[in-house]
Amino acid sequence: MTKVRWLLPCALCLLPQVAWAAPAAAEPAQTALDALAVADPGAGPTSGAGTALRILIVMTALSLLPAIVLTMTCFTRIIIVFSFLRQALGVQGMPPTQVMTGMALFLTMFVMAPVGAKIHEQSIEPLMNEAIPAEVALARAKEPLAQFMLAHTRAEDLRLFYDVSNRPKPKRRADVDFFVLVPAFTLSEVKTAFQMGFLVLVPFLVVDLVVSSVLMAMGMIMLPPALVALPIKVMLFVLADGWAIVIGSLVRSLS
Repeated sequence: MTKVRWLLPCALCLLPQVAWAAPAAAEPAQTALDALAVADPGAGPTSGAGTALRILIVMTALSLLPAIVLTMTCFTRIIIVFSFLRQALGVQGMPPTQVMTGMALFLTMFVMAPVGAKIHEQSIEPLMNEAIPAEVALARAKEPLAQFMLAHTRAEDLRLFYDVSNRPKPKRRADVDFFVLVPAFTLSEVKTAFQMGFLVLVPFLVVDLVVSSVLMAMGMIMLPPALVALPIKVMLFVLADGWAIVIGSLVRSLS
C-alpha cells in the first residue's frame, strides 16, 4: 500500500515531461509536411478547384451532347412528322412513343450515314492516329455537317438570325457562321416538318368529314363519328402501305 502511494505522485510528476516531449516529436513530421507543401505548390486547393471545374464542364457538355446532335440532324423533321401521323390516325399511343423514337433514331442514322462517314474519314481517324490535333479535327468535323445543314436551310431563316444577332451577312452561302447556321437549320426543319404534317393530315380529315356526313344523313347523331372513322382510316392506311409512303417521302426529302 505504501508503494502505491509513492507511485502516484511520481506518475503525476512525469506528465509535464511527456506533454512537452510530444510537440517536440511532432515537429520533424510537421517540418516534413511544410517542405512537401513548398516543393509542390500545385498540390494546393487551387489545383483541386481547377480540376473540379474542368470535370464539371466536361460533364455538362456530355449531358447536352445528345440534344445538340439531335437538333443538328434530321431527327427533328422525322419525329414531328411521325407525331402528326399518329394524331391524324387517331390511335392514341399507337405506335408507342418509344417505338416512334426508335424508328426516328434509326432513320436519322440511315440518312446521316454519308455525313458520318465523311466525318470519320476526315476527322476522327486522323485524330486517333495522332496525325492532327484536336482543334483541326473539330474544324474538319464541322465541314460535312455544315454542308448538310446548309442544303436543308432556308435563306429567309438564315437572314432572320443574322438580323437578330446583328452580325455582318456573308457574301457567299458557304461562309455562313456555324453558330447562326444551327438555329436556322432547326427552324427550317420544324417548318418543313409542319408542312409535311399538314399533307399527312388532309386525307384523314377527308375521311372524317365523309363519315360525319354519312352518319348525319342516316340520322345517327348519337354515334360518335370518330368511333366509326377510326377503323376506316386504319384500313385505308394499311391498304395504301402508308408507312412506306411516309418514310419514303421523308428519306427522299433529305437526300
